[in-house]
Formats: sequence, structure tokens, C-alpha cells
Amino acid sequence: MAESQNIEYKKIWKDEYLKWICGFANAQGGTIFIGKDDNGNVIGVKNAKTLMEELPNKITTVLGIVAEVNLHKTEQGDYIEIIVEPQLNPVSCKGEYHYRSGSTKQELKGAALDNFLLKKQGKNWDGVPVPNVSVADLKSETFDFFRKKGIKSNRLDEEALNDTNELLLANLNLTEGNYLKRAAILLFHPNPEKYVTNAYVKIGYFENDYDLRYQDEVHGNLFEQVEKTMDLLFTKYIKAMISYDGIYRIETFEYPKEAVREALHNAIAHKDYTGATPIQISVYKDKIMIWNYGELPANWTIDTLQKKHSSLPHNPDISNAFFRIGYIEAWGRGIGKMNSQCAAAGLPQPQYYYESSGFWVVFRKDVFNEEDLQAKGLNPRQIKAVLYAKENGKITNSEYQKINETSERTALRDLNELCNKYGLFNKIGKQKNTYYTLLNGGYGG
Repeated sequence: MAESQNIEYKKIWKDEYLKWICGFANAQGGTIFIGKDDNGNVIGVKNAKTLMEELPNKITTVLGIVAEVNLHKTEQGDYIEIIVEPQLNPVSCKGEYHYRSGSTKQELKGAALDNFLLKKQGKNWDGVPVPNVSVADLKSETFDFFRKKGIKSNRLDEEALNDTNELLLANLNLTEGNYLKRAAILLFHPNPEKYVTNAYVKIGYFENDYDLRYQDEVHGNLFEQVEKTMDLLFTKYIKAMISYDGIYRIETFEYPKEAVREALHNAIAHKDYTGATPIQISVYKDKIMIWNYGELPANWTIDTLQKKHSSLPHNPDISNAFFRIGYIEAWGRGIGKMNSQCAAAGLPQPQYYYESSGFWVVFRKDVFNEEDLQAKGLNPRQIKAVLYAKENGKITNSEYQKINETSERTALRDLNELCNKYGLFNKIGKQKNTYYTLLNGGYGG
């Protein structure tokens, strides 16, 4: 059996392995085998008898816990099994806190240590009370906004219109005794950055990964950040195509507005606010990238997140307030919602991935439109061919000749350019069976 989140093999005993026991105790427990190689094969440990006498006392003295220590005798030699149970209270090893994550041990420091200690107390970061802030310091207009949104989403009763701000906060579990929680500050304070320095949104328009053309910052409480960010994105950063139905003007944006809003809601609600960076939205000519600081639970992947239909493990109080006004669903269902909205708009599905200590949602524009293809340098025949392949799934040389009223030689030259020069077409088959498809299902790299 290979090493895993709950199993560790050691050839000999070293006192530094007390840190590994500490890591297991602070996580989900585990077992350390002394006298086995990295593949779990028994190689024996020479001083087994002495270790059986010393290890229980060392573990109790240094870590303050009791672990089960067993001796196993085999033909290959003796080995020791140390079984560590998960502990309710934090366990330190000479003042250091260690945690088992996956098959590695990590020393917890800074914000990670703060979050760990809070969770061991049954609390989350956004649930910590804040002294010297009263309900009178919060923004009354935001309370009015919250009530109207909640009633409109059918997640608040009409009676909420008559509730005092104090009662509303209590019903949302945003108070503890006479104190407001951090979540209340972020949600309703006019200047939450006075208490949480990174609580804002940064938007930038990039010509490429290195060329930032212009940018904006959005400040205020979280509800204000949502509305201001959406307004900025869809008035300054994202284009709209104008059409008319009779006398009525119709705006069709490059990206479905509700899909982008869903991604923004989740980024703000689930961000780990102990991080040192704001939410970042990078807008390019062909894509939008939304990033928020945070971590997935141990051994989770994006697929796990979708299958569990679960929220990211941050800010349950903020998430509850966002849910009550219809800002978010469970994150897994939110992913499905964004996927379906992009599909209905004829766009590729958003990409979701975890990287650089944060969670990314990437929306890609359909770059196969006449304006963008002209900008790439395609000639009119090639543009017509790309649009034909987009609609029909593929194109042949004879079809190219027919739609463009051109020769076989010209068609072949143009098609080769689309494959090799522009990287838009993929050539499939040989001779008379050859046809061409758009790369990546018609949405480019």
C-alpha cells in the first residue's frame, strides 16, 4: 500500500517525526509505520524494544496526546505501528502547528494558522465578533437594498420590511452577543476596508498578458461591490451588439450577463478574506478571467466541487446572506447555471480551475465572427469558410470552391493557410476524403 493522506512509512525513527504525528492529530488522523520502506515493504527496525518503551512517553510529553503504539513481528523483521486519532483541540509540537494535507505535512503559519485555530473552536473567519462597531455604524441604504432583493427573490417575507436592522442582523446570524460579526461589517459597513484591508474588486483590461491598458477598483461593502462591478463591466469593459425589433432597441452582450454575475457573486461570497489580494477580474479581447483567493478542501478537485453541489469552504455567514437575496445557489448548481447560459448564447462552456492559491472562472468569447477574423488577417474567402465550418461542423475543398466560386488550387492554398498560418483549421483524412474542422470545437485555443 502506498503512502496516502492517512499513511506514512519511515525506515527508522527520528524525533522530528513527532511533527508528522502532530499533523495527523490536527487533520483526520492516520498511521505511521516505523521499519517500512517508501513502498510499504517491511525492512525491520533494530531498536524496536527500546522504541516501544520511549515512543508513548515522547508523544504524550511533547504533543500532549495519547497514541496507540503497536509492535509487529514478521519474518522480514519487526516494525512499529503508531495509530493517531484526530483531536478535537489543536495540537502543537514545541510551539509549532502541523497539518496533514494529502500525502504531505505542512506547518501552519499566519492566516492559515488563524483559520485552523478558529475551526477547531467551531468558528469561521467571517463569524468572529468585532469590537467597537455598532449597528449605527452600518449603512442604512444597504439594509433597504437587502430587504427589497430578498423579498423579490422570495427568500424573505414581506414582514422583513418592518424588521429593525438589529433584528435583521440577528435573523441572519450576524451577531454574537452585543458584537457584530466580521460578515456583518463586510456586508453592511460603508467602508469595510477599515477592518479588512483587501476587501475590494480590481478590474483590468489587457491587450495581452503583459500589456494593461486601463483598470478600475471597486470599493464599498460587498453588495455595493457586486452592483458597481457589474455596472462597470457591462458599460466599460464588455461590448454590446445593437439590433432593433421594430422600434425597440436590443442589446446583445458578448457574454451572458447572468453567467458573469453568478461567477462574481460566488467569487465575492466564497473568497478567503485573510489573503492579501483583492478579487481580480482580467478582461481580454477574447475572454474574461475572474479570480478569488481561497483553497479547496484537502483532496478535492473541481470535479469534486461540482459533484458535491457544495460551496467553497469559506464565509458561511456571508454566503447565507447572499443566498437570502438570490445572489447565489449552491456552488455546484451555480456552475451548471453558468454552463447552460453560455451554451444558450452559443459560447464555449466556462473553464473552472484552481491555481496560484485561488479559484478561476474563465469565460471565452466566440472569436469566430467576421470582425475578429478580419483583424486576424483572413481574406474574405477564408472568413466565409470559417463561418461555414462553424455552422456545419466541417468543410471540404470542393465545398470551399463552391461557396467562394474559386479554383481547387486557390482553395487548397487558402485552406493550408487556415491550418498552418492562422492555426484555425485541423486537417483530417487524406486525398479525396480530406476535410477541415475548426480547432477546439470551433472556439480556438
